[in-house]
Amino acid sequence: MSKSRRKVHVSFTGYTLTHFGGLLLLQRFFQRLDLRRALTRLLQRERNIRYTLGEIILALLYPIVLGLSRIETMQLLQQNGVFQDITGLRTYPNASTLRRFLTRFGRNSVAAFQRLHDRLRTRLMRSRTAIFDLDTTVLTVYGAQEKARVGFNPKKRGRPSFHPLLCFEGKSGVCWEGEWLPGDAHPGPVTIPLLERSVAKLPPSVTKVFVRADAAFFDQNLLAYLEEKHLFYAIVAKLSKDLKNRLGGLRYRRYSSGLEASSFMYQPLTWKTARRFVVIRRPVPEEPSWQLTLFTMKGYTYQALVTNLPLLPLNVWKFYNHRVTAELVIRELKEGYAVGKIPRKDWAANLAYFHLVLFAYNLLTWFKHLYLPKPFQRLTIHTIRQRLLWVPALLVRPHGRPTLRLPPSYPYKEQFMKTLEHLDRRRIPF
Repeated sequence: MSKSRRKVHVSFTGYTLTHFGGLLLLQRFFQRLDLRRALTRLLQRERNIRYTLGEIILALLYPIVLGLSRIETMQLLQQNGVFQDITGLRTYPNASTLRRFLTRFGRNSVAAFQRLHDRLRTRLMRSRTAIFDLDTTVLTVYGAQEKARVGFNPKKRGRPSFHPLLCFEGKSGVCWEGEWLPGDAHPGPVTIPLLERSVAKLPPSVTKVFVRADAAFFDQNLLAYLEEKHLFYAIVAKLSKDLKNRLGGLRYRRYSSGLEASSFMYQPLTWKTARRFVVIRRPVPEEPSWQLTLFTMKGYTYQALVTNLPLLPLNVWKFYNHRVTAELVIRELKEGYAVGKIPRKDWAANLAYFHLVLFAYNLLTWFKHLYLPKPFQRLTIHTIRQRLLWVPALLVRPHGRPTLRLPPSYPYKEQFMKTLEHLDRRRIPF
C-alpha cells in the first residue's frame, strides 16, 4: 500500500488556472447571440467610465449561470484571470459597483432590457402552438426590503415576502413573462395584462395558444378574456359548496387505472354564462392540498377543472397535468439560480435582479436545446454545472495560440467537444 505524501509545498502562482473551464462554452454561446453588442446598442449606457452597460450586465449574468448566487461570492471572479481573459472583461466590478448599477438599472433601463429579452424569445420560438403555464411562488425575506409585505406564506407564516407571477412556455420551459409583486399582492389584477404581453410577443407562425393554471387563477374575468381572444384553457376550479354537491351525482366513466372522469356544464351564481367543468375522481385516498382543489367524499378524491378544450375529460386532465413542469422550473429558479437571494433593500434593484435571473435562466435553456447533445438537454442546472461548467482548466499560449487545457481524465470530454463544434457551426442572428 502506497503512503500518502507528508510534505506538500503550497505556492499561489497559478495565475492561469480556473475551476470554470466550461466558461468557454458560455462565452461562445453569448458570442453567437452577439449579446454584448446587442446589450450595449439597445440599452442606455450607464455613467461608468470603466464599463459599458453590456459588460456590467455580462458581469452579472456569468456568475448567475455559474452558480455564484450572491454578489459577495461573485467577487471570486476578480481574482480569476482566466475568466477575464475568456470573457473579454478587463477587470471585474466590485460589489458596491454592482449594487449601485442594479439600482440605476432598475429605475432607468429595465423596460428596454425586457424589450431585448422579448426580441430573443420571439426569435427563438419554433413551435406553431404555444402553451402558457401560469404560476406564482413565495420568496421569503428576512431584512427590511422595500415592498416586502406579509401575505400568503404557507412555509413561513407571518414573514414578509415577495410574490412573483410567472408565465412559462410549456413545451420549451422558457420563462415567457414575469411580474415582480409584493408579498400581499393577488395575481388576479395583473394576470390579464401579463397574458396580453405574452401573446403580443409570439411570432406570427404561432396559430394556437393554450393556457394552464391552478386555482389561484380561477376567475370569471380571466376566463372571459381567454374566450374573447380565442385561447384554449384548462384551469383548476375552486370547489365551492354548490360545486361539491354536484360532483357526487354525476355519471363517471371508469378507466383501467382506477381513475374515473366526467364532465358537465355549470354556471356559478356570480357568472354570466355556463362553462364546461371536467371532474376526476379516484378511490385512492389522498391528503387535501392547501389549494383546496382536492377533497374526499365517500371514499373518493375529487379534482375539478374548468375548460373550453374539445377533448375527452380524461385527456383534459392529462393535458393539465403536464403543467407540473412549471413547478419544477420554479424550484430550479429558487435552488439553481437563487432568484430568492434578494441583493438589496431597494425595490428597483431587486426588480432588476429578478429580470436578470429570468434572462440567465432562459439563456441556459436555449443553450441546452440548441447546442447540447440530446441526453444533456433534460439535465438540471446543477448537473450541467457539474458536468460541463465546473471543469478545472489551465489557460496557456504555446506559440502564441491561446489553449485551454482540461484534465485528460475528464469524463465528459466527448460531449464538451461536440458542444463546442455545434457552437462553431451555427450562428444565431440577433
